[in-house]
Amino acid sequence: MQNQGNVKQPSLWLCLSIVLFLIVSFLLQLIIKGEPDVHMTLFFASIFASAMLIIFNKTKFSLIEEGIIHGCKIATISMMILMFIGVMIPAWIAAGTIPTLIYYGLKLISPSIFLVTATLTCAIATLCTGTSWGTAATFGVALMGIGGGLGISPGMTAAAVICGAIFGDKMSPISDTVNLSAGTCEVNIFDNIKSVATATIPGFILTIVVFIFLDLKFNSGEIHSQAVDNMLAILSNNFNLTPIHALVSLIPMILVLILALKKINALATIVVSAIVAMFIAILLQKYSLIDMMSYMNYGFKIDTGNFDVDKLLNRGGLQSMMWTVSIGYLGLSYGGILEKTGVLNTLLNSMQTITKNSRNLILSHIVTGFLTIMLSASPYVSILIPGRMFIKGYEKLGIKKSVASRTCEHSGICLDPLLPWSLGAVYFSGVLGVKTMDYAIYCILLYVVPLIATFYAITGIFVWKENSKEGVND
Repeated sequence: MQNQGNVKQPSLWLCLSIVLFLIVSFLLQLIIKGEPDVHMTLFFASIFASAMLIIFNKTKFSLIEEGIIHGCKIATISMMILMFIGVMIPAWIAAGTIPTLIYYGLKLISPSIFLVTATLTCAIATLCTGTSWGTAATFGVALMGIGGGLGISPGMTAAAVICGAIFGDKMSPISDTVNLSAGTCEVNIFDNIKSVATATIPGFILTIVVFIFLDLKFNSGEIHSQAVDNMLAILSNNFNLTPIHALVSLIPMILVLILALKKINALATIVVSAIVAMFIAILLQKYSLIDMMSYMNYGFKIDTGNFDVDKLLNRGGLQSMMWTVSIGYLGLSYGGILEKTGVLNTLLNSMQTITKNSRNLILSHIVTGFLTIMLSASPYVSILIPGRMFIKGYEKLGIKKSVASRTCEHSGICLDPLLPWSLGAVYFSGVLGVKTMDYAIYCILLYVVPLIATFYAITGIFVWKENSKEGVND
């Protein structure tokens, strides 16, 4: 079988050695250091993969270069969004948008229901806008500040934001991943959502229950009202947070919601919001244009005399996102190499022989989704490649395609925010300012949904046949 550039498909042993190098590298670093150096791991993994392909498969370097360019092309729009969000966040802080949300959030939200409130808020926001990334960059950033003020673990707060955002993303008809999954498997989008809901809604309910128990931890007087009062006083002393000014400061956030609902390009939406926030900061908060240019490039800077408040507000900036952007490019370059040189195809084709019944087919699809996101670092690739690879198997066994489309979303998409080198984790970690390892343990939804999907595959529940009505167990 010939691949692009008239290069033969790599052998299975070669592909496995490339994958094992990446896995062993991460595991050794976890054991020795406690966390992987993701940048250099991906760098050396790309070099190892390229060398093995050139030496043992006679792959031309031009094809490897094509894979790198392909991966970077996939990454570019997402990384530009990330950089522009880095510009937007300090503009929002200077305009008083984030201080307003933190100030009134601290007054209104009780720590006893904070995690549940954060999860539901982000779920509703993403259902309306269809973008988990947009929710994290707006409501998520504000909720991180409120959680910090209430003394709640940043990892827990980030997990609540991510779980709510991912739930809304899975259930929204205007979500890009929902539409991509439906399109890949040739399914009506609402049939896809109905199918996705069978595992996502139970998983979300369980997540809310767990967050209720975590919220109970903050009912024991751990939150010091004096500390919260000090924070409120500092915010009001450094920003104009009177009701009128507070309402005006929320315009940038409202603009994001309106433009997202109108399906305006994400890059344009973020830029418009950032510019509007900049003018509000200049006109109402009395910052100069030079100040704003510096903040939007290097991050907002303020010295309030309170370490906790400074930590909440001194953040953002284009340059602050470059560490994260570099992971995105390295991860997707590595994935592009494996895709263009045929490594992914060889690995995925080796699994086709075990898909002789519905149980094995769906389980193989789930595992393949996990494998693809681990190797490609792209949630979109983890939908497209396994989806197109297994769709014929669903047709052959007479299983409705909506089962295939939901499996696309229950595998790679769920793992995406949990892998430090994957696009989703890179984004959420960068925007929320929390390491992946710190929030991953609390992301209950992302673990439960694949487990429920696996249970359905094994038992045959909700595995609908073409001649059966949905909702009747097969």
